[in-house]
Amino acid sequence: MPPLSGASVTLLLWIFGRLSSFNAAPPTTQKCDEALATTLPHNAFTSSSVFTSGYAPGYAKLNKRGGAGGWSPLDTDHYQWLQVDLGSRKQVSSVATQGRYSSSDWITRYRLLYSDTGRNWKLYHQDGNIWAFAGNSNTESVVRHDLQHPVVARYLRIVPLDWSSEGRIGLRLEIYGCPYWADVINFDGQGVISYRFKVKKMKILKDVIALKFKTSESEGVILHGEGQQGDYITLELRRAKLLLQINLGSNQYGSILGHTSVTSGSLLDDHHWHSVVIERYRRNVNFTLDQHTQHFRTNGEFDHLDLDYELTFGGMPYSGKPISGGRKNFKGCMEGINYNGDNITDLARRKKLDTSSFRNLSFICVESHTFPVFFNATSFLQLPGRVEHNMVSVGFQFRTWNTNGLLLFSALADGMLELVLVDGKVNVHINVTQKKNTRIDISSGSGLNDGEWHDVRFLAKENFAMLTIDGDEASSVRTNTPVQIVTGGTYHFGGKKQIFHSSRTSVSPTLRSFQGCMQLIHVDDQLADLHAVERGRLGAFENVSLDMCAIIDRCMPNHCEHGGRCTQTWDSFSCTCDGTGYTGATCHTSIYEQSCEAYKHLGRASDSYWIDPDGSGPLGPFKVICNITEDKVWTTVMNNLPAQTSVTGSSRERRTVLQLNYSASMEQVSAITSSSEHCEQHVAYACRTSRLLNTPEGTPYTWWVGKGNEKHFYWGGSGPGIQKCACGIERNCTDSKYYCNCDADQKQWREDSGLLVYKDHLPVNQIAVGDTNRPGSEAKLTVGPLRCHGDRNYWNAASFNTPSSYLHFSTFQGETSADISFYFKTSAPYGVFLENLGNTDFIRLELKSPTVVSFSFDVGNGPVELNVHSPTPLNDDQWHRVSAERNVKEAVLQLDQQYQEVRPAPPQGHTRLQLYSQLYVGAAGGQRGFLGCIRSLKMNGVTLDLEERAQVTPGVKPGCSGHCTSYGMYCRNGGKCLEKYNGYSCDCSSTAYNGPFCTKDIGGFFEAGTLVKYSFIPETAAAPNKDAKDISQTSPLETNLTQEDLSFSFSTSSSPSILVYISSKSQDFMAVVLRHNGTLQLRYSLGGLREPFTVDVDQRNLANGQPHSINISRDGRTLWVQLDHYPSVSYSLPEESDTEFNNIKSLFLGKVFETGQVDPVLIEKYNTPGFVGCLSRVQFNSIYPLKAALRSHIAAPVSHQGKLVESNCGASPLTIPPMSAATDPWHLDGGPDFPFNEERVIPDGVNRNSAIIGGIIAVVIFTILCTLVFLIRYMFRHKGTYHTNEAKGAESAASADAAIIGTDPNFTETIEESKKEWFI
Repeated sequence: MPPLSGASVTLLLWIFGRLSSFNAAPPTTQKCDEALATTLPHNAFTSSSVFTSGYAPGYAKLNKRGGAGGWSPLDTDHYQWLQVDLGSRKQVSSVATQGRYSSSDWITRYRLLYSDTGRNWKLYHQDGNIWAFAGNSNTESVVRHDLQHPVVARYLRIVPLDWSSEGRIGLRLEIYGCPYWADVINFDGQGVISYRFKVKKMKILKDVIALKFKTSESEGVILHGEGQQGDYITLELRRAKLLLQINLGSNQYGSILGHTSVTSGSLLDDHHWHSVVIERYRRNVNFTLDQHTQHFRTNGEFDHLDLDYELTFGGMPYSGKPISGGRKNFKGCMEGINYNGDNITDLARRKKLDTSSFRNLSFICVESHTFPVFFNATSFLQLPGRVEHNMVSVGFQFRTWNTNGLLLFSALADGMLELVLVDGKVNVHINVTQKKNTRIDISSGSGLNDGEWHDVRFLAKENFAMLTIDGDEASSVRTNTPVQIVTGGTYHFGGKKQIFHSSRTSVSPTLRSFQGCMQLIHVDDQLADLHAVERGRLGAFENVSLDMCAIIDRCMPNHCEHGGRCTQTWDSFSCTCDGTGYTGATCHTSIYEQSCEAYKHLGRASDSYWIDPDGSGPLGPFKVICNITEDKVWTTVMNNLPAQTSVTGSSRERRTVLQLNYSASMEQVSAITSSSEHCEQHVAYACRTSRLLNTPEGTPYTWWVGKGNEKHFYWGGSGPGIQKCACGIERNCTDSKYYCNCDADQKQWREDSGLLVYKDHLPVNQIAVGDTNRPGSEAKLTVGPLRCHGDRNYWNAASFNTPSSYLHFSTFQGETSADISFYFKTSAPYGVFLENLGNTDFIRLELKSPTVVSFSFDVGNGPVELNVHSPTPLNDDQWHRVSAERNVKEAVLQLDQQYQEVRPAPPQGHTRLQLYSQLYVGAAGGQRGFLGCIRSLKMNGVTLDLEERAQVTPGVKPGCSGHCTSYGMYCRNGGKCLEKYNGYSCDCSSTAYNGPFCTKDIGGFFEAGTLVKYSFIPETAAAPNKDAKDISQTSPLETNLTQEDLSFSFSTSSSPSILVYISSKSQDFMAVVLRHNGTLQLRYSLGGLREPFTVDVDQRNLANGQPHSINISRDGRTLWVQLDHYPSVSYSLPEESDTEFNNIKSLFLGKVFETGQVDPVLIEKYNTPGFVGCLSRVQFNSIYPLKAALRSHIAAPVSHQGKLVESNCGASPLTIPPMSAATDPWHLDGGPDFPFNEERVIPDGVNRNSAIIGGIIAVVIFTILCTLVFLIRYMFRHKGTYHTNEAKGAESAASADAAIIGTDPNFTETIEESKKEWFI
């Protein structure tokens, strides 16, 4: 069901409903505050007992000193009560108490009960609990309590719970209220009141229906009306819940379905008055039951309720449509029935309405004859039965929320009988031990802990037992087990004394207690006289409340938000939030971030994400595409309109309307557009003999509908109020006489396209096309996704510059559920973030010390404070996130999404936070003021506009700088964090990477002959050939070096080749080459040596098509070389070698094309045909030659020859271990066992059959290789060419890579994309 949109509609309904006189309450001008008890006679006061005659209840009047100065009972215990008969039904608004005059007697806590008849009492409820009022602390002071919800009753009872520790129970009281009167009609379940309309058919735009009802039945139709067109309205009881069904119209094709069904309340069969108000204006409905209002919109598209003839109360006519025959009519009482200003009860009394279906219409409410009994966890009711009888016959009705409980226990003459509720089923256990142990176990029913009344009947006699639930004889459970029953004569209902000894055996029930209500208790086929029990003349009881059922539905109203499922026991409820997108005790807090911007600041990359723009607000989470680029974060919402959707046959009179549906609701999309800095949507209209806007002066043939269902007559590339297309704005249309290409009405295909950028009009919901009905006329429409960037809510910030500065907003409305979240940063040791005050209630968040954040509040139960401690100081001038939540279940304070404190709410007590002052962000009083920044302040899903308020507030400035201190860590690989007004960005210009976080590798694919040249010294010579790119610019790099850092990645299947060559004007050079056998060699020539210094980096064939990374560093004579993920290995240049790399000239990648002195060995052995494969993330000291070559906007002295295609194939992770552990110089010592994962050896794309064939070939090759490996190991062991640091586990690992992976727990390998480019 769609939620009601717009606070204005709700306000309108509220005003409209209140202006209608639909209740029987006193006029609003009359103050309901009369003293009702003072004028009553003595006999209007009764009590459970009296201490002596001077303490009679008639003396219990406020401020009176008659008798002993007040009432005191004979016994001071929890079974005492004082009752007042007001003479007739009154509306009670307040209760005041006082101790007994000049004594030490008073009550400190009490409960209030009320009734119309002096029977079937109802406990006063407040905040979803049976309420306990605070009493007195001395004899003379008066404590008055105004009732949160006034009650209507004739009889009131005060039940003391606690009293003076210095004396006994003592009480004087006053009841405040006013007269109450209403017409009452008793419905017998047969008769129906028919309210006939003045005209045959009514088209009703607005309705106000109000009434009160009470009943003991769980089913029954309260009112019904219907029309021949299918409209109807029905209010009925279903399973003791109130069901409203309404249909304002459905069409005959079924495309518009108007049926709407809403349920409210529960336990409504308690024979107490319940108030109902239904207010409807068009499709907007307020449905109120006992002060709890639900707002909703009816389904369908119609506004009028079309009814024929009549509206019936108490039932429905025989032709009732939405409900089939067999539904019960209402049986009970109604009063104050009001329909659109007509008093139905008064009209019925004056015989102005048709009441002919009643056998005997009565205007007096017939009361229920049931006598309920309420059991708590320590209660029992003991009733007598026949002794030593051979049959057990018991029956009763019960209701409870608990799955388990003891319903009945009886000690037999030789054994025991018990009826227990286990997992919502009734189980019967009979154990007889007279001759031999005989046990009977039967079970029936399911889900009987649903709070409804359930009937239990049990009969047992010789060789027979039967259990019947809810009168369903067909489903009765029987057993014919041979057993001899002899009753013991005593039955315990709802509990059992802790110790019970039978004359022959000691027996004990399996369960000790029951929490719930029972009524209609039968023992030996006789209805138990519970009035006699109450007077002490029959049976016994303990901690039982007689003549009342104090059951509470803690799931109604449902405190589980956002569709959370509520389950309950007698004492509490819990919420299941699975699948809702929310978490917490009441499913209040969203588990998703508010926007793509927020995901970026968690370090996330571009992807699809769930977002929840209003957090705990009514909008649900939805999925969007987040495109995180270097400078912007784009949010994309897709629609279902296919590109190039063809439209024909449309005209101005009969336009073709294309409806666009998005991957989110319009409310969700609006949340994105309203918070974004910029939104756009691309539209394109391809046409052939089809006009678009009919420019320059005509009425548009086509328009589009955007946000708010508003029509727009401009097209992409134009703006609101300008009836033009993009070409009309740019003045380049096909025909200059028109402002759109399509308006030229040409037979050739033309197109008008562009971006719609006025975000208050977006997204496009409909497009109406009106000129495609002529011969040869056709149009093709394309509407792109909605794209937005920026999140003004996420970066909405204010800077507090003085301790006395603060911002003020309207009072925070968070009565039963409140959440607050924000970011802060400060260098101050303390400060109040925000506070809101009430009379006694308050809510406050503050930094109490450099390491402690505090959340404190008071909802009437006394102050509560939660503190979260941080292991590091919070005044570090970095952003920290605080979130606090308070609901009826618990309070939670969380810091930086890591540290939190949770405090359960008290099981009984106040739950509503009542605030009256303005909300202050910062300390309004100047005490412990906050210095620093606060941003993204959300309260119950609504972002407060700090920037707007800061612009007009002294001492506070909009915005906040310094985001890099908190988010700079996300800029990787040497990227530099740059401050922005709203956030930050990563500058990757000084790295070999790109991307929003400088993590995207930049690489290129080299064909044979391709080279890249970077010049360190400005050249005047031309580029190598006419196709080469050359941007000559003086490099800041020094040309004489004593240290270098070179890193890159590569992959190739060809050798030999030159990977990197750095030349000089002298004979100095540095080169990294792949030799003929695929091994990697580093060559250094710095002078002083006859031959270049060489390092054979690895003995493996690295030209294996797999990616490899190499890092080389030199400082003086020391070299460090690291290959792939293996540890770095150090080497030393000979003493004879120079340490200065003189006059560096050029850097070559892939091939050398150089004038001057070049190492002849390189040219001869490795330069032809050149490197074929991929190079990636090449960096030499502070230059990035490959990135400069691939990015035309980077001004650098770089050129390339041949075809160079951008690719990151050289940067993918290593996947196949190419070398055995025995010959791996980087292999560390490992343990004896290593579980090698063979799945890692299988590259992507190899199917099972290929693997089998390859395996057969591999067996043959493996035999040959084993022989070669044995010979190689033997040769190296004797030559001593180098030292091998073997890893533990090398003996069992299949390769060097496998052993390294096994010893490094942080090492992971993945294959993320196809490597087809390697083999081009």
